[in-house]
Amino acid sequence: QVQLVESGGGLVQAGGSLRLSCAASGRRVSDYAMAWFRQAPGAEREFVATIDWSGGVTHYADSVNGRFTITRDTAKSAVYLAMNSLKPYDTTVYYCAAADLRSSIVVITVKLDEYAYWGKGTQVTVSS
Repeated sequence: QVQLVESGGGLVQAGGSLRLSCAASGRRVSDYAMAWFRQAPGAEREFVATIDWSGGVTHYADSVNGRFTITRDTAKSAVYLAMNSLKPYDTTVYYCAAADLRSSIVVITVKLDEYAYWGKGTQVTVSS
């Protein structure tokens, strides 16, 4: 069983920065690909960023590329999302997710249904 707990959300002015954290626990979670998704009320959950088990491969949604950075600290079983140049449309709930891709030919994925483990989310609000 894998448990994920997000933190670091809050209220920030447009142009500001936030750093989200995801504390992961459970068997072999360090071998899993990790990702951040976000979901606004009434909207589908959308991919934001992902990182492979080693931390060496990352991928971002076009809407955040160049502004957000995903990293992981295997020793601390944590994943982070540094968010810069925040915009009002970044306002939503952000979710941490984990995917076991050890038997896959890929090391990262943007597909929501391939992530078996999810946190409860953290709210980010960007004021204009």
